[in-house]
Amino acid sequence: MKKITLQVISALVVFAAVLNGCGKGSSGQQLPILGRTDYKEVGGKVDTIYHTIPSFQFVDQDSALVTEATVDNKIYVADFFFGTCPTICPVMKQQMLRVYEEFKDNPNFAILSHTIDPDHDTVAYLKDFSERLGVPDNKTWHFLTGNKDEIYEIGSGSGYLVPVGEDKDAPGGYIHSGAFILVDGQRRIRGMYDGTDPKQVTALMSDIPKLLKAYDE
Repeated sequence: MKKITLQVISALVVFAAVLNGCGKGSSGQQLPILGRTDYKEVGGKVDTIYHTIPSFQFVDQDSALVTEATVDNKIYVADFFFGTCPTICPVMKQQMLRVYEEFKDNPNFAILSHTIDPDHDTVAYLKDFSERLGVPDNKTWHFLTGNKDEIYEIGSGSGYLVPVGEDKDAPGGYIHSGAFILVDGQRRIRGMYDGTDPKQVTALMSDIPKLLKAYDE
């Protein structure tokens, strides 16, 4: 039942992105704000309360502590993977490498890749993994490990709204989304893109500068 729920949540969020979204961004219009929305009356006016990524604490491939403060006021892309993934992860990482190469020198940009198999994907493993991929340090791209429950919670619970978790029937024993999630400087989700589709990753790379533009104004 949990598996079905996670898949439905992910599908709904991606569907919202398609309806509201990524297409508008490519035409130069403002990117949508995705996720759950609440409304609060303050002083006779109604304020919109957007879904935001909650506080977190993980460790990256260089043993550095990574929290929400690490990406404070930065534009970043998040995804989920595991090192022994036999299906979509290698494709996702090659596509994310395109994003990294394009924006790695921008101090207002970051990438957070969360392993969903922290028992196997240790700090040492992630360091080797990142170097083999062609990422020499953690200046821009953080490969994150930590408490498994906290990783799953920020993935499919209160955070990025994508399915992640263990599944003995899935290839490699885990289920996870292939989404690349674009997050703005206020930790709001601004787009979801299929990380296995080069065309959608190109769309992501076109949308990132629209959020980065705020730093130049």
